[in-house]
Amino acid sequence: MGQLVFNGLVTGLLIALPALSLALVFSVLRFANYAIGAMLTVGAYLVYGFNVGLGLPLPLAVLAGSAIGAVLALLVNRLVYEPLQGRSGVTFLVASIGVGIALENAVRFFAGSTTRGFDVEVARPLRLLGLRINHEQILTIAIVVVALLFIWVLFRFTRLGRAMRAVADNPDLAAVRGIPRAHVVNAVWVISSVLATLAGVLVGLDGNVEPQMGWNYILPVFTAAILGGIGNPMAAVAGAVVLGITEELATLVLAPHYRTIVAFGVMALLLLVRPTGLFSAPGVAR
Repeated sequence: MGQLVFNGLVTGLLIALPALSLALVFSVLRFANYAIGAMLTVGAYLVYGFNVGLGLPLPLAVLAGSAIGAVLALLVNRLVYEPLQGRSGVTFLVASIGVGIALENAVRFFAGSTTRGFDVEVARPLRLLGLRINHEQILTIAIVVVALLFIWVLFRFTRLGRAMRAVADNPDLAAVRGIPRAHVVNAVWVISSVLATLAGVLVGLDGNVEPQMGWNYILPVFTAAILGGIGNPMAAVAGAVVLGITEELATLVLAPHYRTIVAFGVMALLLLVRPTGLFSAPGVAR
């Protein structure tokens, strides 16, 4: 049981970064970014290209891949989303579906469908307090905790974070107060892209780098964001942890390949019982 809870915690933290990215975009731009899975995939392949293709150490490859991914996210925003300003959230959702399909097919075109892996040393799992802990799990916990701490500090103590909260709470009032929405939107896309790239690397280390890796995480990511309250970015992290532990404990009675059904069931039940999420006020509309 303890091993399942620990594995579920790590799985939840793995989902937390893209869920946070999804909730962040939703809170500021008011649409569910379906392309989050494709952003995760593209980020993983960019890092793989720098790590394996150019021989850079993984930390440097992550920095380079994150930078290229951020530029790509800004380009997509400029070419696809900015021309749609003033349209409904459904229009943006459909546009993001198109972006996701285009990015995934671009990955297949340039990289093929072969399963790949990062150039990292293989190490034996550790034994601690009766738990079997992989080095990838330790790395996942460390990176996610640092990333979440950075986002928390950004939101609470920086001018950009205050501007992001203001635009998310009341964009019209923020505009009257002189907050440049375009700069905030660009910052949101950069942060969202970096989080997705980090998630792609962690998913690739946990398994493999392949074109469907992002697609496989779309349902858990959306479920985690909805579970926490999709308009509340940090609550999406709590939703991801709850979902991860729930999925792992479900393997006590279900085969592991049915975990996706668990995510779908949790999301369906939550939408019926508490559509605003577990950690949002019931009366809040987003």
